[in-house]
Amino acid sequence: MTQTRTAVAVPPELALVCTPAQIASRVRAMARQLSRTFAGREPLVVGILKGAFIFVADLVRLMDIPVRVSFVQAASYGRATSSTGRVQLSHGPDQEFRDQDVILVDTVLDTGLTLDTVIGRLRQAGPRSLTVCVLVKKEGRTQREVPVDQVGFVRPQGFLVGYGTDWAERYRQLDGLYVLKEEKAQAP
Repeated sequence: MTQTRTAVAVPPELALVCTPAQIASRVRAMARQLSRTFAGREPLVVGILKGAFIFVADLVRLMDIPVRVSFVQAASYGRATSSTGRVQLSHGPDQEFRDQDVILVDTVLDTGLTLDTVIGRLRQAGPRSLTVCVLVKKEGRTQREVPVDQVGFVRPQGFLVGYGTDWAERYRQLDGLYVLKEEKAQAP
């Protein structure tokens, strides 16, 4: 079944920073690298909900090795554009991680608090290996250094939305990545 995608109007409070074509190209390259790294193995890809759901779907469809998929839900932003400093894990992983090759996937690495918390939780489970993959690493706001094995893009400051990421549950459906203009960064 082929579906035709209708373009979504981009609100004026957003400015494009990564086009859908740029994202697709980087995700394809990341999938190829992960496929080479894990050749002959069947890694467990763990996405951080909600933001990484589109990235995970695109990434695993482009990998040419067998994979399993799981998700954890973590949040530290709520309806704000800056982290609360507290990471809430509201949906834990439903897979056993001991002695597994785990690929942890998130869309945006900002302060590092969420990834650091999830990495700590996963390491406690005793995986054989843990590879961290993020689509965008933002500069200048890191509060915790997080080891990242694959980065799609490095971006300067700005609150990113689109391609699964949101602000107050808005803008996830946009194909590209956009920065929310500062004057609009107030709770809806």
